[in-house]
Amino acid sequence: QVQLVESGGGLVQAGGSLRLSCVVSGRTFSSYTMGWFRRAPGNEREFVASISMTGGMTSYAYSVKGRFTISRDYAKNTVYLQMNSLKPEDTAVYYCAVSRGPGMADSAARFGYWGQGTQVTVSS
Repeated sequence: QVQLVESGGGLVQAGGSLRLSCVVSGRTFSSYTMGWFRRAPGNEREFVASISMTGGMTSYAYSVKGRFTISRDYAKNTVYLQMNSLKPEDTAVYYCAVSRGPGMADSAARFGYWGQGTQVTVSS
């Protein structure tokens, strides 16, 4: 059984930073692309970032490029999302996800397993 457990969310002022973590179990961590998505109140779930199974390729949504960094630690089966220069519009529940197969992915349909989410709130 695949389990993803996110942590690291919280309340931060605009301009601040947070680092989200997602520990994966029940899946060969190195064999799949990992991704982060978010859903703000009243909005659809949207792609934030993804990282290839080797860690050699990353992809970011335009709205977070240059501010967020995705990375992965194979020894800890963990994927991270470092978020800097946070803005109020980054407020959302953030979810990590495991892809359905190998290869880069940046759409929700390509991901088959999801965490429970962690709330990020950015105050102005």
